[in-house]
Amino acid sequence: MAKLYFRYGAMNSGKSTALLQAAYNYEERGQRVMLAKPMVDTKGDRTIVSRLGVAREVDAVIEPTTNVVDLVDREVQRVLKEHGQPIACVLVDESQFLSPRQVEDLLVVAIRRGLPVLAYGIRTDFQTVAFPGSRRLLEIAHSLEELKTICRCGSKAIFNARKINGTFVFDGAQVAIDGVDVTYESLCGKCYLDESGGRLASGYPPPAELHTIEGPDPDFS
Repeated sequence: MAKLYFRYGAMNSGKSTALLQAAYNYEERGQRVMLAKPMVDTKGDRTIVSRLGVAREVDAVIEPTTNVVDLVDREVQRVLKEHGQPIACVLVDESQFLSPRQVEDLLVVAIRRGLPVLAYGIRTDFQTVAFPGSRRLLEIAHSLEELKTICRCGSKAIFNARKINGTFVFDGAQVAIDGVDVTYESLCGKCYLDESGGRLASGYPPPAELHTIEGPDPDFS
């Protein structure tokens, strides 16, 4: 049975490079693949751009209301008609920007259409909160694989800190595509806390507030 794979990592962990390498590996063996990315990712327009400088145009852009199963079915028929070959694999870049329903569509593609689906993305935003698409992938993907990168201190980076004009910020919209003014730096937990003033900027109440009890202290003896 084909599977849904979620390959995730902090920014600069080589996700897009790994996706393009996977596509190359399939095509080197004479097989065809489908590359897709969410419309939300405006960087590169219809192109997947690796930080190493490798780039490739996608076969489909996934809009917020797109039914991904139907999208894949149409692409399968197009490739069969034009090239006489089936699609061997579906590869999705920046999959954190998919809706939970679209992630479920990817699972249907793997199980019902028999096509392996390789989804690449990041788990959490700059406030350490999971993207809805990533959360659903973590819940239902057959296979989870972490792509590792390092923090400036040499430890493994796990968080994505946002900078605006070179200054770290910890408030704002969940989605801000990196470009000229907005950039990101991958940090380990310690360096993230150092930059954020010792707090996780998730918006959740701190632990002390979560456990506050009105009235006298309870007797736990």
